[in-house]
Amino acid sequence: MPVKALVKRNSYYDSVTLLLVASAMSEVPDIATASAVMATALNLEQLRTGGLLAANGLGDVGPNDLVLAVHAGTEAAADAALARALARLEGPERGGSTPGAGAAPRRPHSLAAAVAAQPETNLVVISVPGPFAWIEAEEAIRAGLHVLLFSDNVPIAEEVRLKSLARERGVLLMGPDCGTAILNGIGLGFANVVRRGPIGAVGASGTGLQQVTCLVDALGSGISQAIGTGGRDLRAEVGGLTMLTAIEALGADPETRVLALVSKPPAPEVQQRVLEAASATGKPTVAIFLGGDASRDVPRGVRIAPTLEDAARCAVEMAGGADGAAPLPGASDAAVAEARDKLRPGQRFVRGPFSGGTLCEEALLLLSAGLGDVYSNLPVHPALVLPDPTRSRGHTLVDLGADEFTVGRPHPMIDPTLRDERLLEEAADPETACLLFDVVLGYGAHPDPASTLAPVLHEVRQRTASAGRFVPVILSLCGTDADPQGLARQAAALADAGALVFRANAAAARAALAIVGGR
Repeated sequence: MPVKALVKRNSYYDSVTLLLVASAMSEVPDIATASAVMATALNLEQLRTGGLLAANGLGDVGPNDLVLAVHAGTEAAADAALARALARLEGPERGGSTPGAGAAPRRPHSLAAAVAAQPETNLVVISVPGPFAWIEAEEAIRAGLHVLLFSDNVPIAEEVRLKSLARERGVLLMGPDCGTAILNGIGLGFANVVRRGPIGAVGASGTGLQQVTCLVDALGSGISQAIGTGGRDLRAEVGGLTMLTAIEALGADPETRVLALVSKPPAPEVQQRVLEAASATGKPTVAIFLGGDASRDVPRGVRIAPTLEDAARCAVEMAGGADGAAPLPGASDAAVAEARDKLRPGQRFVRGPFSGGTLCEEALLLLSAGLGDVYSNLPVHPALVLPDPTRSRGHTLVDLGADEFTVGRPHPMIDPTLRDERLLEEAADPETACLLFDVVLGYGAHPDPASTLAPVLHEVRQRTASAGRFVPVILSLCGTDADPQGLARQAAALADAGALVFRANAAAARAALAIVGGR
């Protein structure tokens, strides 16, 4: 199978664009692997390891050069994929011209030029290489702009300095590595289309924030603002600087009546600081700190929720919504019991290839409480970290969005190929008792995940049936009916393909526990 690569020198593209271009190349028939990356040393090594560099390499390339690489079945397929990538990069959305429409407007080449062209701008989204991201962010902050810093690999010392500067200047710095926000009803990064309402959410977790906002919408309420902080914000070194700023802003916002805080385990002293800040606003607050210490003193007006679903329900109830206790759509108990009864002796383990890290961690915590040891590539239980995340052992849940899976290839929320391959692999293991995973909708995600997943689920059923086995498929579907993909349409297509579909990730995990732990 031929390997072909193409270099565009001095052509920087942000990570979202690269993910979409790689996904577009992968859609060409007869393409085994496709990658669109900047030529950093790490990315080049990953291309080499993945067999995407020819023996003679690429010559003298550097971090500002773009590399497009494909592993194809034929020369023609490789050429077609590279041509498609160039067309995507050079199309109208990149500032080219549209036939019959004249030349597209000139794009500014600096932050200062962009602000001069649109002086009413008060927020900038930054996605440049980490070593340069802090420079752009500092320029924006000093110009009085709010910042969503999508870039990762920013040194933590720079994060602390920038967030301290942002607080001094009275602006909001979301990030680094902030992938989700909904501001004044506009989704940024990976976000969903949710109704407006009285609940202000702040999250140090992208898919955690998506799950809570989508469930709030499903329960009949809405979101005033959803502010991402970046995953390191609640570490001791950073001190929750962005979350504190967001809490103060939402506390002063008359349209926000309830606060919802979302994070993986924070440093204990930071947890206390942000909860006290939330209490000081006088607004009812619910916090979900997955795996955090729930035994600490909780200030007045604050409640701690055990799951993302419970956090959404609590927030809706605090806002006066009567539907906070309403059941969310999901497969029935009878369907779960029927699936359990079809298992054969020897089918013992839950296997879960997740695309959302927080959703994977929530499921891992719930399953660990009922099943004992659950292996993962997440460091929730250090003794149970997989030595090789591509190979499962016992009960296993893996975050396919982690760095070891995404360097040099699109995130699984954009391109589900890696997840689909893992599903088939796990279903082939005679010890697999059920498959558990997530599907995330919204801006930035795959435009029609059911169209690629349903055939995989049919193949799982056919292969396992031919082996005399049945493997239940359980998935959580995170999204709304207003999302571009259409939640109801996706749910119906996946249910028709044989999946047990749940709106809440925790409900899906409990269904897997009922199937495996109830035998």
